[in-house]
Amino acid sequence: MKQIESAGLTDIGRKRKINQDAFFLDDRLGLYVVADGMGGHKAGEVAARMVVENLRDSMALPPSEDTMPLEDDSLSPMAGRLLEAIHVANRNVYRASLEDETLQGMGSTGSAVFLTDSTIIGANVGDSPIYLIHRNHINEISMAHTLEAQLAATGANENRKLDRAAHHILTQAIGTRETVDPYLCEIQCFPGDMVVIGSDGLSNKVAKEEINHAARSMPLPQACHHLVAMANERGGEDNITVLIARIGSAGFLNNPVIKPFIHFFRSAFAGFRNKR
Repeated sequence: MKQIESAGLTDIGRKRKINQDAFFLDDRLGLYVVADGMGGHKAGEVAARMVVENLRDSMALPPSEDTMPLEDDSLSPMAGRLLEAIHVANRNVYRASLEDETLQGMGSTGSAVFLTDSTIIGANVGDSPIYLIHRNHINEISMAHTLEAQLAATGANENRKLDRAAHHILTQAIGTRETVDPYLCEIQCFPGDMVVIGSDGLSNKVAKEEINHAARSMPLPQACHHLVAMANERGGEDNITVLIARIGSAGFLNNPVIKPFIHFFRSAFAGFRNKR
């Protein structure tokens, strides 16, 4: 089983009165989630919390034979589990919004990564991006469900003059409709790979290359604080959330009990080399 380390941080920002972002991370489970809620009063906060809790609870359950079938044969049953978990979250948030008038119209983005022994499974609804850092290069592996992205996909973006804010209107969110169509991908992972999930309060203020540099050059908790501080320094108009997970190698030399002895011998004997 691979070794994983992670860190996450959420911040209210400089303008908002309520933090409607939520995140969840669990290295043993291999699950990482960021949700950015929307809705009046505290409805967005409720929706985001429900998304992370529903995904956590669904993915923690033992595998079931009733896992949602996938149209793409290249995707694994675990990808089907993550897809099903998002649909469960969508149904529960949607029903809650109908049953409680104070929560009417609430919804949330939902971006999740599930790490298996050999793959990275990413899924998202909305515009909270998922990045993969592989061999020092960073690429987005999620798909934004925004009006801007939809226009770009149809080739109509250049011909439509919209207000800047209108481009960021969500075309999908968890809980705003009875059904949802998540974007799902599964790719092979390697030791040293990193995944970063952020709310748009981060991605609208910090370029992906800046995220790449911070994640690779700093301890993960420090990188999270640095990125949140950058977003705040550049205005902090929205809530800001970032989650970073790094994939290590499994094996004897990576055992946390053994590592201190490795470091000791490296210091004591200049010629010592860690042989795999």
